[in-house]
Amino acid sequence: MTQDSVNTVKIAEEPKIDEVKALAEIKNAHKKILSEIGKVFIGQTKVVEEVLYALFAQGHVLLIGVPGLGKTLLVNSLAQLLDLAFKRVQFTPDLMPSDIIGTEIIEENMKTGDRNFRFVKGPLFTQLLLADEINRTPPKTQAALLQAMQERKITSGNTTYPLAEPFFVLATQNPIEQEGTYPLPEAQLDRFMFNVRMEYPPTEEEVSMVRATTGGAPVNLTPALEQKRILELQEIVRRVPVSDRVIRYAVAIAEATRPGRDNSPAFVNDFVTWGAGPRASQYLILGSKARAVLQGRFYVACEDIRALAYAVLRHRIMLNFNAEAEGITPDTIIEKILKSVSEPAA
Repeated sequence: MTQDSVNTVKIAEEPKIDEVKALAEIKNAHKKILSEIGKVFIGQTKVVEEVLYALFAQGHVLLIGVPGLGKTLLVNSLAQLLDLAFKRVQFTPDLMPSDIIGTEIIEENMKTGDRNFRFVKGPLFTQLLLADEINRTPPKTQAALLQAMQERKITSGNTTYPLAEPFFVLATQNPIEQEGTYPLPEAQLDRFMFNVRMEYPPTEEEVSMVRATTGGAPVNLTPALEQKRILELQEIVRRVPVSDRVIRYAVAIAEATRPGRDNSPAFVNDFVTWGAGPRASQYLILGSKARAVLQGRFYVACEDIRALAYAVLRHRIMLNFNAEAEGITPDTIIEKILKSVSEPAA
């Protein structure tokens, strides 16, 4: 995109006055969140950024990382900074759907002797849910999250209960211990907006982390946003305009992951069994809107699409045995796609 075309987009999509104020507020809140969370969660800035993009785009995150990288600390810290109700569920092989959704119990009126059913809400009735090691529980319990994640409501018996907004699920997986686990089915994976990978920190970041966490009193975090304002800012993100050119670029990238089509790249046909569906295109756009707003922009560029391609696509690409034999990963495929798919003409 040339500088002239960038300027054209800015002029054509000039935000309204209230949106200008909202952009400034989001940018300031973004800086404050990063500053506050940096007091207890050292480094991993990209991980924090992508989690925030998903939150403001009303998506959910699957967080992959080995034990000890601070996944639980990150979610705990976000709950404090955003003043959200927070609950953690440790997923285990014996966990049942009723353990997270809730259950009906018989309650007796001591005065009249009448008995009635009362629904006791489970930990899903929260705003920020940490689904810890989600792949350690059977598919039946994993599936209990589907309606909550997609529709923001829960059905028990004949009654449907709405969930409080905002509702944000952050599920974790350990990539190295696969014995006794239940891989998430594709339908469940597709409900997660991002697949975010936490890597080992660089040496200096780890030194700072050890220094900050092995002495002194615990750090209290100051809330950066109120719940009501988070909902308003999520609406602002939805209103960000996107040019047809950028939408076509996002769709072209998602389409390039699908084998067996007339325009499928040769390496996709060779190594991919199944590619990303239309929901990936939607999430590329929504995530890019959130990224643009958090950076203080009211327009989306193709660079936003490229920046989020890995997080959106890596859990939506199913590789075949040829890929596994040659050490090809979903990130390898995405990297090749980003190099092969050109931006549409302005």
